[in-house]
Amino acid sequence: MKNGEIQVSNYAVILAGGTGSRMGNVDKPKQFIEVYGKPIIAYTLETFSMHMEIDKIIIVTLKEWQDDVRALIRKFELSKVVAVLTGGDTRQQSVYEAIKYLKDFASSDDIVVVHDAVRPLVSQKIISENIRVAKQHGAVDTAIPSADTIVHTQDMENIKTIPNRDQYFLGQTPQTFHYSILQRAHEVAMQKDTVETTDDCKLILQLGHPVKITLGDKLNFKITTFEDLSLFKALIKLGKIEVI
Repeated sequence: MKNGEIQVSNYAVILAGGTGSRMGNVDKPKQFIEVYGKPIIAYTLETFSMHMEIDKIIIVTLKEWQDDVRALIRKFELSKVVAVLTGGDTRQQSVYEAIKYLKDFASSDDIVVVHDAVRPLVSQKIISENIRVAKQHGAVDTAIPSADTIVHTQDMENIKTIPNRDQYFLGQTPQTFHYSILQRAHEVAMQKDTVETTDDCKLILQLGHPVKITLGDKLNFKITTFEDLSLFKALIKLGKIEVI
């Protein structure tokens, strides 16, 4: 305890269970594609490992790639990684695997930072802000304002409405929560047989709990397509990673 503040642990949950189907004809999931001799997931893990406030890291990944994950943990000396878990069939189920793992030792006020393995350019500042706001409010989403006009369609062919873009943000990760709030949201969803929600904040909102927004960054993009991969390669080559 410092200055009367209760000390909590901060856990990073790195989701690496995607198969990379939108990447096209590749022989491995996108998080394991090497960029200048290092898998994409390793860039992400190094960022969280070097963050002073992150205490432990849990990786949720495909069963058939767990040996590869353990090998890169050794190779890049990622000592904060404490568990490599098998993911579920959906993102929601994968997060729930991490929640169940933490159940035996996480306290209700501990912080869980959930992040996509294929957002390797997340900054130290974004992680810090997520932890700070989550400690105060219990739930936070990383998002950026939309720079483009938002168009709403119902049939994928015709515009129905053009909403005010000032009221719409583009969601990113991390999404960060008190452990007890995240656990409760997932358990309620499971009781209702809801298993395919792609956003943890949606589950939190369904509890009636507010979710704060903290600003992300355009560089914190998700590598989904070859265009994303090419941009990431260019940024790495130019040394555009923020580490402070």
